[in-house]
Amino acid sequence: MNNDVKGLIRKYALRNAVKFDGKGTSGAVMGKVMGESEECRKDPRATKNLVEEIVKEVNSLSFEEQETELRKVLPEYFEKNEAEVTSRLPELKGDDPVMRMAPYPSGPLHIGNARMAVLNDEYVKRNNGKLILVYDDTIGSEQKKPLPDAYDLIKDGLEWLGVEWHEVHYKSERMEIYYEYGEKLLSTGEAYVCECSPKKLREYREKGVECEHRTRTTEDNLKHWKAMLKGVLDEGDAVVRIKTDMEHPNPAFRDRVLFRISKSPHPLVGEKYHVWPLLEFSWAVDDHLLGMTHILRGKDLVIEDEMEKFIWDIFHWKHAEFLHYGMLRLKEFKLSKSDFQKKLKNNELCGWDDPRTWSLQSLRKRGIQPEALRDFILDFGMSLTDIEVPASKLYAKNRELIDARANRYYFVPEPVTIALEGELETDIAEIPRHPDDPKRGNRVLEVGKIVHIPRKEYEENIGKEIRLKNLCNIQLSETKGTVTSMENKDILKIQWVPEGIECIVEMPDGSREQGLVERNFNELKEGEIVQFERYGFVRVIDEELNIVAFAHR
Repeated sequence: MNNDVKGLIRKYALRNAVKFDGKGTSGAVMGKVMGESEECRKDPRATKNLVEEIVKEVNSLSFEEQETELRKVLPEYFEKNEAEVTSRLPELKGDDPVMRMAPYPSGPLHIGNARMAVLNDEYVKRNNGKLILVYDDTIGSEQKKPLPDAYDLIKDGLEWLGVEWHEVHYKSERMEIYYEYGEKLLSTGEAYVCECSPKKLREYREKGVECEHRTRTTEDNLKHWKAMLKGVLDEGDAVVRIKTDMEHPNPAFRDRVLFRISKSPHPLVGEKYHVWPLLEFSWAVDDHLLGMTHILRGKDLVIEDEMEKFIWDIFHWKHAEFLHYGMLRLKEFKLSKSDFQKKLKNNELCGWDDPRTWSLQSLRKRGIQPEALRDFILDFGMSLTDIEVPASKLYAKNRELIDARANRYYFVPEPVTIALEGELETDIAEIPRHPDDPKRGNRVLEVGKIVHIPRKEYEENIGKEIRLKNLCNIQLSETKGTVTSMENKDILKIQWVPEGIECIVEMPDGSREQGLVERNFNELKEGEIVQFERYGFVRVIDEELNIVAFAHR
């Protein structure tokens, strides 16, 4: 087949590989070229063989090499459709918006929570508005409690993400306000104290049946309310419910609970309060008193919108505008702060910056740039569709930011020692610190009679000629590498080190990979991001112990 066909196949092989984190598949490429090339359709067997050959060759390249070549042959793959992105973030109604973030402090913000923060921040910055940070720190369930460290971790994550707020409030410090408005509802007969068991409450709600407590007098309701506040009643003995419509088509909307009893200690207010508001009541009050004009929340909280409106109407308060978005999930990971809390207690995680938490702290530790995360989130705008994307989409954004500034170094995982035989024309290898920036100069590796190469490449290439990148070509045997020439042949190129430094790489799955890094690594400081050639981007997290965190390829 002619070169045009081979070029077409290679283009689609590169696109498929880059799309799926470096590993393309023949079937996907075959479908594209068969649909586009008449010559391919004439000889499907030969096309299939050629596709498999080219896909294998493309997959053998590093991700960086794949991406570089794809940018040359298909630059439009990387171009953003800015108009489409902008349209996904619709304009707000009205001027000078007041908006809020409402994180629950059960741990630091993770990549899923970041969408809430970035969208609010972006809208406020675009419209010269005001953003309020409100810690939604009322007592939750036994499985989900506020944590003392979470408050500072949340602020730290938001600051790293570039989110700017104008006020900070804590719901746990606004309890008297909620009590005031809760008592007003009880005094006007809009709410009542219910002592039904949770099981009975659910049964009545499903059937649309009013319980005997719904017709209590105002005096009786206030008496029980005072008993709740004083701590006379225990958890589960009573709740405060709002009177809606017991025949409402949605059973969950029927006489919803506004307050319940919890005697768990709180990290900020201790045991001062025993009665805690549920989400929709505290927000109905705060969204009015704090002057919210627009409220962004996940589409799964629509019923909370309706409850807020219902309460606003009782008090004759102006409605804020609600905007909703779908869930954003990563295909490879399940994010649960409750699960992370358990694992931390069981010492299954090394801390909240453990890469398996996907917290903002863990992303920073790995070298993910906040600009990359913001751009990644904004690409999906306010779409109501639940989105599940591979982490490679975020990595591609990050790679665009760090590739130009990340100096290169050789790292050899699972090193195998081989003896060099034959004549070398030099006893040093001068290698650019960055292939696209000669002004940074070269790094120097002194070459002796011993080199170390990765075990994977060693085992796969015994008996073959390979190239020690930027040095020479060798014929590899079980114990040695015989120098064959110095010219840069079109053969497999591998990283190598002479006398190296032991280095530990913390991987995203929590495992550690050990190997040798070139001695020039000593010039790096904590926090620097570099690329281990043909391995991936890493961030230095301990310059004394030579520990780095793996970012991505």
